Amino acid sequence: MAKQKTRKGKAAPETSNELLENPDAIATRLGRGEAFLKENTKLVGGVIGLMILIIAAIVGYQIHKANQNEKAQGEMFQAVYYYEQDSLDFALNGDGVQPGFLDIIEDYGGTDAANLSHFYTGSIYLSQGEYQTAVDHLESFSSSDFFVQAQAYSLTGDAYMELGNPDKAISLYERAANYNTNKYFTPRYLAKLAVAHEEAGNLQQAIAAYGEIESKYPDSYEYTEARKHKARLEGLASN
Repeated sequence: MAKQKTRKGKAAPETSNELLENPDAIATRLGRGEAFLKENTKLVGGVIGLMILIIAAIVGYQIHKANQNEKAQGEMFQAVYYYEQDSLDFALNGDGVQPGFLDIIEDYGGTDAANLSHFYTGSIYLSQGEYQTAVDHLESFSSSDFFVQAQAYSLTGDAYMELGNPDKAISLYERAANYNTNKYFTPRYLAKLAVAHEEAGNLQQAIAAYGEIESKYPDSYEYTEARKHKARLEGLASN
């Protein structure tokens, strides 16, 4: 096939069809590739070596992290037991033999066990009145578990309420109430949301939160109190 000519008499660039149809063009391209490899052997070898090192590092880190997490979960068992038995100092700091949640966080950072330890630690500090420390730990926690994550939002809202920041608490209670809504926990979060709105002076929003409990969760424990407080706030709002 004759090559096309440009207006200045130069050969036009090879098209993909010409490469497929012209064995000489294919050979020329392959030759260029072989020449590049010969001239840049060290460069190509270095790039390949670097890729192998990166892949090995990623795999090694994942294996290490999995091993660390398994070890941390085993060591965390006693701390969880103390937490459930309300032995909160031992749960936090360990008993001298087995580590506490703070040890797990320090020694196994980045593991699932350390993440969950932030949740336990935050809830303990909340119960002990150390609200800012509770916030710090609870905000370091995240989970794909619908119930636990919603509870973490709610507890963080409680801490902000105690710190005198109802606006921040409102944001967190809203997240808790809207996170995988269910008849067991959502009414509780809505009740907290209503209290926070009333504290912030948002009477209509508080009425709406109680109204949602009344309309959507008539079988909940919070239902009776929600009706009572809704009526009270409606009376205040009408004055």
